[in-house]
Amino acid sequence: MSVDYSGYKYFLFEQEGRTMTVTMNRPDQLNAMTWQMHEESSRIFYDLGMDHSIDIVIFTGAGRAFSAGGDIVGMRQMYEDTELFDRSINEAKKVVFGILDCEKIIIAKVNGDAVGLGATMALFCDIIFAADHARFGDPHVRVGLAAGDGGAVIWPQAIGYAKAKEYLMTGDLVTAKDAEAMGLINYAVPADELDERVNAFAKRIGSGAMKSIKYTKTSINIGLKQLAHSMMDTCMAYEALTNRSQDHLEAINAFGEKRKPKFNGL
Repeated sequence: MSVDYSGYKYFLFEQEGRTMTVTMNRPDQLNAMTWQMHEESSRIFYDLGMDHSIDIVIFTGAGRAFSAGGDIVGMRQMYEDTELFDRSINEAKKVVFGILDCEKIIIAKVNGDAVGLGATMALFCDIIFAADHARFGDPHVRVGLAAGDGGAVIWPQAIGYAKAKEYLMTGDLVTAKDAEAMGLINYAVPADELDERVNAFAKRIGSGAMKSIKYTKTSINIGLKQLAHSMMDTCMAYEALTNRSQDHLEAINAFGEKRKPKFNGL
């Protein structure tokens, strides 16, 4: 049984055999998350998980970025409308839980920068290939928000607490090559080889004993699921607190005025 994906506005779906390529499709805005796109992201991996016509998902972005993370217009909307932010908390949990619960083998094809929620989504995938010019980062703190939507869960598991704290508390970006070297991702490859490398890996996995591969992936994810379920409510509560902060409003205003924010710690 296949799934009807026609209701998705911000994602493209292209199936070849038992592999589905899913593309975030807001290229003019670097696939930054509007609240509508955020809502779609919260259910897409559940739908993919229920699609019995596929075994493998290749997850990527249209244009020159994977995803630039939060959309500043959306941030202002959620600052002004707390109900909208409350809804986003539930959605953010479903994004992470959806990826972890999806039994399909999910390959991230990171064609450009993966930032904020974009980085979180990529890093929770099973295998991560990135173009060597891509960068990864979770700069929530740079817009006055706590890193609530999963970054605090996955970064320490990938690269250890010392390095994870450095990147999450500074919001600095890390190049794909450095990300590969520290174990944050699997492979940094030349951009013109990215499609070929990902397709080759997908075919290799797809030709294997799929049931055993899926069950192995599911077993490995048990620890991550436990961690995510124990942390996400608290992480999102802290992000909700900072969503009402003076520093977050200052960051929103500074972006609109094309200047650097001046934080006061409030």
